[in-house]
Amino acid sequence: MPRPEVLERIKAAEDDAEGIVEEAEADREERIAEARERADEIRAEAEREAEEAAERRLEEATAEIEAEAEEIRQDGEETREELIAQAEAQMDEAIEFAIAQFEEAVHAQT
Repeated sequence: MPRPEVLERIKAAEDDAEGIVEEAEADREERIAEARERADEIRAEAEREAEEAAERRLEEATAEIEAEAEEIRQDGEETREELIAQAEAQMDEAIEFAIAQFEEAVHAQT
C-alpha cells in the first residue's frame, strides 16, 4: 500500500475516532444533565412528601393536644363540682360551729 494512502487512512481513522469521542462526550454531558434534572425532581418530590408528612403529624399532634386539654378541662370541672358539693354539705356544719364559738365567747365574757 502506498504511503500517502496509509497516511490518509490513518487521518480518516483519527477523524472518525475524534468524532466518536466528541459524540460520546456530548452524550455524556446530556446524560449528566438528565441525571441532574432527575435528581432535582426526586429531591423536590422528597421535600414535598416530607412537608406533607410533617403537616399531617402536626395536625395529629394538635388533635391529640386538644383532646387531652378537653379531658383535663372536664376533669377540672368535675373536681370543681365535687368541691362545691362538699363545701355546700359542710356549710350548715360550719355555721353551727361558728355560732357555737360565738356563743361560747359571749358566755365567757359574761
